[in-house]
Amino acid sequence: MIYSSQWNNPAMDQLRCLRVFSQVVAQGSFAGAARTLDLAPAVVTRCVAELEAHLGARLLNRTTRRLALTEVGETYLMGAREVLAQLDANDALAGAAVREPAGNLRVLCPPAFAVHQLAPVLPAFSARYPRIAVELSLPGPLDSADSAFDVSVLSLGSQTLQGEFVARPLAWSTFMLCASPDYLGRCGTPETPEDLVHHTGVAPAVAGQRKEITLYRRVPNASLTESAMVNVPVRSASFATHHIDMTLALALAGAGVVGLPSFAAEQAIRQGRLLHVLPDWRGTVLRLFAAVPARQHLPARTRLFVDFLMEQFGGSDRDPWLQGMAPTARA
Repeated sequence: MIYSSQWNNPAMDQLRCLRVFSQVVAQGSFAGAARTLDLAPAVVTRCVAELEAHLGARLLNRTTRRLALTEVGETYLMGAREVLAQLDANDALAGAAVREPAGNLRVLCPPAFAVHQLAPVLPAFSARYPRIAVELSLPGPLDSADSAFDVSVLSLGSQTLQGEFVARPLAWSTFMLCASPDYLGRCGTPETPEDLVHHTGVAPAVAGQRKEITLYRRVPNASLTESAMVNVPVRSASFATHHIDMTLALALAGAGVVGLPSFAAEQAIRQGRLLHVLPDWRGTVLRLFAAVPARQHLPARTRLFVDFLMEQFGGSDRDPWLQGMAPTARA
């Protein structure tokens, strides 16, 4: 037990003596500890002596060349360091609670989600917390978090989160079939999934492109595994790309029927520049998360940003962008 109400020397500052003792060991000398703590060498010597007198045991063996912990000293040092670390952590948390959140916040995010969803809401975050500077990195699709960033926004299919991270769910986003009114006016509107064989589109840029797509019937209140599924042969695509915004641009230009996540297609559909094709069917579902490193104490700015994202996007297993989406292409 490090703290005690029974002191041989009532005037001794125990916390100060613990810090001094810890620094003497860390620096390897009384003089080094005195320089680090900006104390007189006599004060450092007295603090260690008072601790030893209180315990009734020697903590350090001293020679003219070196200091060495005694067996009691080794045990006592471990406890002292734990107490000091916990006190420092509590001080940091208390200080953060009374100070205005500030500092740089590094965020890793898929480009399409950043452009279509983060960009419109970030000014509100900045207005709420003007001293937090958000630094965005947008390398491409993300299915794994990076500990070099404060927050990683991930889009996962069926895979699980890897690594030592804590992930908070933000929302789901459904891959939906879309086409421009001009294209559908020229080529007709698919009425069934099988009609897609007569239409061109945009495929993912992968080797050995699939010759079919998998669609699931949208059933209200059904789980993903309960939805009816159909594999539909498709014509070879005229274009191939991994870039969601390029796919969106090609769809707006009339390139054909394309699959887009609802968070990227929502605005164009609401504006009537794209039409939702086969609305009773959907593609895969992306699960969106905000992941942070699994450490005990996160900076306040990190917690506030994750809470803000959950506030904006719902923080639940549903697709907020599909709610009331219109217009829909009907044959």
